Amino acid sequence: MIEGLKPYAEYKESGQKWLGGVPAHWDLKPGHAAFAKRKEPNRGMKEKIVLSLSYGRIKVKATDKQHGLVPESYETYQVVNEGNVIIRGTDLQNDHTSLRIGLSRNRGIISSAYLCLEAQPVVTPDYGYQILNVFDLTKAIYRYGSGLRQNLDHGEIKRLPIFLPPPDEQAAIVRFLDHANRKIDGFIRAKRKLIGLLNEQKQAIIHRAVTRGLDPDVPLKPSGIPWLGDIPKHWEAKRIKYLLREVDNRSTTGLEPLLSMRMHHGLVVFSEHFTRPPQAATLVGFKIVRPRQFVVNRMQAGNGVIFPSCLSITGLVSPDYAVFDPIADVNVDYLGELFRSRTLRVKFRSESKGLGTGTSGFMRLYNDRFGAIHIPLPPRKEQDSILKGVGEQSTDLNAAIARTEREIALMQEYRTRLTADLVTGKLDVREAAAHLPAPPVDAAAEPAPDEPLEETESEEIEA
Repeated sequence: MIEGLKPYAEYKESGQKWLGGVPAHWDLKPGHAAFAKRKEPNRGMKEKIVLSLSYGRIKVKATDKQHGLVPESYETYQVVNEGNVIIRGTDLQNDHTSLRIGLSRNRGIISSAYLCLEAQPVVTPDYGYQILNVFDLTKAIYRYGSGLRQNLDHGEIKRLPIFLPPPDEQAAIVRFLDHANRKIDGFIRAKRKLIGLLNEQKQAIIHRAVTRGLDPDVPLKPSGIPWLGDIPKHWEAKRIKYLLREVDNRSTTGLEPLLSMRMHHGLVVFSEHFTRPPQAATLVGFKIVRPRQFVVNRMQAGNGVIFPSCLSITGLVSPDYAVFDPIADVNVDYLGELFRSRTLRVKFRSESKGLGTGTSGFMRLYNDRFGAIHIPLPPRKEQDSILKGVGEQSTDLNAAIARTEREIALMQEYRTRLTADLVTGKLDVREAAAHLPAPPVDAAAEPAPDEPLEETESEEIEA
C-alpha cells in the first residue's frame, strides 16, 4: 500500500519533540487558526437526531439504544453540523486507551460535555479531523489538558501547533487515507467474519457436548421439558435453584479489588484490563465475590455474560449483579459453558422481563425465573470429562482465533502508523494519490469493522 512512497525532498524542524521534522513548505499555525469552537444549544429541540462518539466515530444513535444514562431533555445537548470535529476531552489523566475524536457526517445533537470544533478556511474538515486524529492515535493528546483529572478544553486546542500543507496537498492526503482505510477496513471485516465463523464452530462443539455429552451414540430419553427435548438417558433435568443459591454479601469498606465482567474473558480484575477509573464514586455496598462463586449480569444473561469466578482473590461486582454459591456437587466451569450455550441463552432471553424487546431495552432475568429453569445435568465425573474433551477439541480453533486477532491488531497498528506518517509529512503521497481509482459510490455505507455488531455484544461489559 505504501510501496513507492518516499519522504519529501526538504524538511524543517517543527520544534515539537514528538513530531520531529515537517516538510519545508508546510505552514505553522496555532490551533485557533484551524479550528473554531462551536457551541449551539439545542434549545427548543431544533434537532432530534442523537449522535454518539464510539470507537473514534460519530454515529447516529438508534432510538431503541437511547436508554440508560440519558438526559431528561435533549435541550441540554448541543447541535452539531456535518463536518464538525467532536472531542471527548474529559479525564485524560485516567483513560489512555479510548479514541476521543470523531468527524460528524450528519447534523444532529450530542452531549454538551464534548468539544465541538468547526474547521476554518485554512483547513478542510476532513484534513482538520486527520490532524487531531493523529494527536489521538499517537496518544500525543495526553501531553495536554489541565486540572485535577487533566481535562482538555478549547484553550488547549487554541494553542496546539498545527502544520498545514497547501489545500491541494491536504486533499491528496485525505484521498490516499480514504483509499487505504477502505482496504484496511475490508481486511479487518474479513478477519472478524473469520473469527465469527471459528467461534461458531467452537460454540457448536460446546453446545453438542453440554447437551448430549461426548459419546455420539449415547441412548437418549425425553427430558419432560418441551424446550429442552431429549437428553442422555443417564442425565437429569434439574432446576437451577437446586444447584445454585443466591448470596448477598456487601463490602463495608470498598477496599476489595473491583472485578469486571467481559464477554470473552469472563470475570477479571478491573485494573488489569482498564486504565480508566471505575464510574462509581465509592465501592462501599458493592457485592463481594469469592473464588468459585457464580456471577450473573441479569441484564445480559441472554447474551452470555454469566461466569464463575476463576480468580484466586475476593473482589467486588456491581450491586445489580447476582452472586451465587454452588449448593450441589457441580463443576461451576461446566455450568458456565452450559449457561453460555445457544440453547440456554435463548431460554434466558425468553425468561427475561421488563421494558423493550430482544437485545435492547431494560430486559432483566429475575432470580425466581432463573432458578426455575431446568438444565440437562450429567454426573459430576462426566461434567469434568466433558470440560476436558471440549478443551482438547477446541485447541486448534482457539489458536486460529488468537492468530487472527493478532493479525487484526497488527493491521490496526499499521493504520495508526500510516495515518501519522502521512499527516505529519513523513511520506509524500501527492503523486500516488493522483493515480488512485475513484472511490466507490457507496463507500460510506459499509459498517465500521472495529465496532461490535451490537452494543450488548461488546468486548467490554463491565461492572
